[in-house]
Amino acid sequence: MAMLCMSITPSLTTPPTSTATVEVNKAKQVKSRVLILGATGRVGGSTALALSKLSPDLQLLLGGRNKDKGESMVATIGANSEFAQVNIDDAKSLEAILSDVDLVVHTAGPFQQAEKCSVLEAAIRTQYHYVTVMAAELVRAARSENKGEPQRLRFYYYTAGSGGAGPTILATSFLLLGEEVVAYNKGKRIELKPYTGKLNIDFGKGIGKKDVYLLNLPEVKSTHEILGVPTVSARFGTAPFFWNWGMVAMTKLFPMEFLRDRNKVQQLVKLFDPSVRVVDGISGERVSMRVDLECSDGRHTLGLYSHKKLSVSVGVSTAAFALAILEGSTQPGVWFPEEPEGIAVEAREVLLQRASQGTINFVMNKAPWMVETDPKEVILGIYV
Repeated sequence: MAMLCMSITPSLTTPPTSTATVEVNKAKQVKSRVLILGATGRVGGSTALALSKLSPDLQLLLGGRNKDKGESMVATIGANSEFAQVNIDDAKSLEAILSDVDLVVHTAGPFQQAEKCSVLEAAIRTQYHYVTVMAAELVRAARSENKGEPQRLRFYYYTAGSGGAGPTILATSFLLLGEEVVAYNKGKRIELKPYTGKLNIDFGKGIGKKDVYLLNLPEVKSTHEILGVPTVSARFGTAPFFWNWGMVAMTKLFPMEFLRDRNKVQQLVKLFDPSVRVVDGISGERVSMRVDLECSDGRHTLGLYSHKKLSVSVGVSTAAFALAILEGSTQPGVWFPEEPEGIAVEAREVLLQRASQGTINFVMNKAPWMVETDPKEVILGIYV
């Protein structure tokens, strides 16, 4: 039971970037110093490892609470890394450490139901870049090709077990069960019950068909408001199937106020985490994201990202975003990933190359029948 709390904004229609272009961009990273908060956790550690591989010249400052784990991570990464003991709730210590870095990557979640955004606020005060960890390019491609106006956008996510990403991701999933699901239908905002509206979605080769349920995810609102798509929703599912049953049961057994309480949810995580880890050893940690776009002319396209290991993919993808920012594509301000001021359109091609490393399936701007494991034939070899 897990959620990948990260957006991926890949490029669609342009040819691969030349090696020369990538090398020019890398030159901007040589002296950059990156602080990774939560670096001793699974997501932060994965991000640190990915950054060290994608850009070996980066100076990595691994921020965390546990000194022993921090020093172990430094030993794993080796050169150009050091550990810093950080308390993210202490504004003064945060600002002091931010004064010596070029970018902050905050992975010390969960972020749901947080009463304050201390790291973001400190980054704004000290004027440093900050990143908190598909649809934009699907919409852009549809409009640029003049083949109808985008009408409906649907996000589908699947993760086997907890995805090997630890208690933080488990807590995130439980906290989301305490939120009404925000969706949009023909421009009208609607609120729905969490973990309802089950659909069986085909995630293509390596994953297959999986049940997914409505969940309140931030990309729904941002894509509706920023990209102007009138109908948007998001669904998530996990495996084995009984974890989905358990999530549904939790929405019925616990009042929403209980599931919004971070302290109470942490107690639930402690209770369930041992059994989740046992099942994880059997179910694996495959992850898949599918985004479907339907246009006014009847055209239906999708983007699909699948990886064998969520704990690896989340680090690689976060690292890809971090490098895009270091290379100068981000304007001053606070942006959603869909906005070009956050990640410029021309920078997304390289971001795609990096984020898709190690995937078992990555496609963009394809018809569903070209991706699905069991497409429906209408007549004479015509599929939908």
